[in-house]
Amino acid sequence: MALFGRPRPLGQRGERLARRFLRRRGMKILAANYRCPAGEADLIVLDPSTRKELGAETIVVVEVKTRSSDEYTDPEAAVNTAKRRRMKKVAETYLTEKRAEDYNLRFDIVAIVLREGEKPEIKYIPGAF
Repeated sequence: MALFGRPRPLGQRGERLARRFLRRRGMKILAANYRCPAGEADLIVLDPSTRKELGAETIVVVEVKTRSSDEYTDPEAAVNTAKRRRMKKVAETYLTEKRAEDYNLRFDIVAIVLREGEKPEIKYIPGAF
């Protein structure tokens, strides 16, 4: 059992699905489970599609939320104010560490529901906050 009662295999499966989902959209995975003193980011990816519109590629900090059901709440609802604050601090640390301050920055959520015996339901929320 992982923290907060989430079985690790469920979360790991969701992160694998999220990586594949984002790669199919042309994004490059820069880091998975990036840890620093400020916290952890599930995924950090590079979105080259913003180069033309924004003048630079975008580094995206992605929170992956995986649940076996959305009966009581959507997975993305778990990304509360405190989690968003931590994600912003993690992003600042990553950008400084990689000397990537010239990139655009965005925060996305990939919410996945994995019901037994069904196809995964993936909800992608770019620019979630």
